[in-house]
Amino acid sequence: MNVALGGTFDPVHDGHRALFDRAFELGDVTIGLTSDELAPKTRSEDRYVRPYDERRADLAGELDAFADEYDREYEIRPLEDPTGIATEPRFDYLVVSPETIDGAERINELREDRGVDPLSVEVVDHVTADDGEIISSTRIVRGEIDEHGTMTPDSDGRGRVQPD
Repeated sequence: MNVALGGTFDPVHDGHRALFDRAFELGDVTIGLTSDELAPKTRSEDRYVRPYDERRADLAGELDAFADEYDREYEIRPLEDPTGIATEPRFDYLVVSPETIDGAERINELREDRGVDPLSVEVVDHVTADDGEIISSTRIVRGEIDEHGTMTPDSDGRGRVQPD
């Protein structure tokens, strides 16, 4: 089976790892990694997002372990628009988090319009931090939590603007 998954993954955290784990359980994985142009448009909060090449390198490091564990292949491709790679006929599954279900439905509408079978959508629940709130990259960047959801109140975070 061929599995699609998309995101910005900056930084990667345990919520993302739950998505990766489910994706690799299902089959070979293709990750659509938001391009430098798309990444800021997908944020609900204005914050600095590291360049594509840096995010891609970190993501590949994470995915190597999952690919080895499940004996699967993976590919990382630039995601230029929100529906991106998942509209391609070769995919069987789309792995999403709860807040992206609407996007999955839109992707299946586009597939239907093109005469392509809909994807099986696998929704992976959020992973929560020590405070019971959702682990998110934005919270990590703000310095509230680390990648595992451990509270880090003394951290200053990354900030909202690109460094000089």
